[in-house]
Amino acid sequence: MNAIPDCLRPEAPQRVLVLQGGGALGAYQAGVYEALHEAGMEPDWVIGTSIGAINAGIIAGNIRAHRLAALREFWRRVGHDPAVEAWSRLPFPGNLFPNWATMAGGVAGFFRPNPQAWFGADVPMTPERAGFYSCAPLEKTLAEVIDLKAMNGCAPRLTVGAAAVRTAQMRYFDSRDMTLTIRHIMASGALPPAFPAIRIDGELYWDGGVLSNTPVEVVFDDNPRRNSLVFAVHIWNPRGPEPETINQVLHREKDLRYASRAASHILRQQQIHRLRHIIADLALRLPAEQRLSPEVQAMAAHGCLTRMDVVRLLAPGLDNEDHTKDIDFSRAGIQARWAAGLEDTRRALERRPWEQQADPLDGFLLHEIRRDPALAMAG
Repeated sequence: MNAIPDCLRPEAPQRVLVLQGGGALGAYQAGVYEALHEAGMEPDWVIGTSIGAINAGIIAGNIRAHRLAALREFWRRVGHDPAVEAWSRLPFPGNLFPNWATMAGGVAGFFRPNPQAWFGADVPMTPERAGFYSCAPLEKTLAEVIDLKAMNGCAPRLTVGAAAVRTAQMRYFDSRDMTLTIRHIMASGALPPAFPAIRIDGELYWDGGVLSNTPVEVVFDDNPRRNSLVFAVHIWNPRGPEPETINQVLHREKDLRYASRAASHILRQQQIHRLRHIIADLALRLPAEQRLSPEVQAMAAHGCLTRMDVVRLLAPGLDNEDHTKDIDFSRAGIQARWAAGLEDTRRALERRPWEQQADPLDGFLLHEIRRDPALAMAG
């Protein structure tokens, strides 16, 4: 008898879209989705943190025919109004004025200043209001661009990450396991101290990026694992030049903080997945009577034959951007980032690197897509 244990049977491949957090930089992710949409490559699973959770919720929360329009409507609503855009064309350095306008007045359809915060950092507030801004506009916006029935239909499956304030534990809310609401998405984007925590089932949650801004590990730790084509969209640069000014230091520090040690996480997953393949291969080399024993089955459960192709899309920087780039909700900035995501993903789909042959023991292949190869991580 040569039956292969169930734990070693790779299942059908799935397409997974993984979206980082990063405020206004998330417009790049919308461009990535547009390219997948026009190619007929709709994701089976969308995973996001912060702005990535918002984009993911909009994708999962609409039928296929409405997804792109819903994304466009969201990004239209959070773009600065024409008056602010006019000021942005004045000879201020970088995006000084529009980004100052964001901090001073908030973003229509997203967040507005919290008057209680004006009276000092020690003014008592309820935990659900303790932030410089209120996200009530976002709750209204999401309610109008997301269909909750579609979002919970698991077509695609939706997972959003949030950080438990009290325990510092990462929590992934998954439509496969529970009914999700707009507040689950808002919890994933409740970045302190700007935005107040969101309470869900009695527990307070902050932005998942506080603990893990790149939630790709959810795919590799899923049970059961499946063959996966993962589009991991990174909007913070893991590599960059040495800073020479204070502004450059602030910019580079923010990139490092929110890139979430992506290189080391990917290297670790490559090593773990190779070990899983080795375990699976060793289990298949045993005689059938040993392979089917409970003890061997338990050990073989740590192995798998799945193949993970990770297409890592790295958003390019825009001219004159600085450490405030994640609050650059100028319409020009949104359009430029959206166009970059669209172009980069079209190029990846044309190359289709995931169709290449690979060592069967590897099982984890990284395909780097970036315009500047000198700054790309070796893959």
